Amino acid sequence: MSNEEKAKVINLLIDSNKATINALEHLSDEQLNFRSAPGKWSIAEVAEHIMLAESLIFSAVERALAADPNPEWQAKTSGKTQLLEKALIDRHSKAQAPESIVPSGKLTRVELIAKLKESREKTLKFAEETQLPLKYHTFDHPFPIFGTLNAYQWLFYIPLHNFRHNLQIAEIRTSPGFPKK
Repeated sequence: MSNEEKAKVINLLIDSNKATINALEHLSDEQLNFRSAPGKWSIAEVAEHIMLAESLIFSAVERALAADPNPEWQAKTSGKTQLLEKALIDRHSKAQAPESIVPSGKLTRVELIAKLKESREKTLKFAEETQLPLKYHTFDHPFPIFGTLNAYQWLFYIPLHNFRHNLQIAEIRTSPGFPKK
């Protein structure tokens, strides 16, 4: 990971988390738990999903690094960073969350904020301190569109996924019937 790539992922990690926490802190309980339609997630549930997903995605970074370096890493991961940037921010295509990262809806605002901060601190510390050759180690994504990603791309995935769901939070806030306060 180049110094430029490291700085980019660190900034994205900070900015995406800050936006989520800011949204949670400035909404009423009614707004946090509002559903735009039956079966849709509330803002609190979206935030819980972000937190749960971060742990799952970071485990993919760890699994990639636990594997031997992939001699074909460059060919298998070429163009994937740009694909992630495009695909994850585009909310027109939806994906079903794996059961392990479907929110329970049982966490309070205080618990959500604490868990979001704790999870992000771990990821941020890793991004700031790692000297490992992240790009040489790969792990396959369960969605065929992404295929093989290297550990840097998995790390980069975390804030992009967070931004994707920050957009979802913004969509909920503009939904008809969203409480004024």
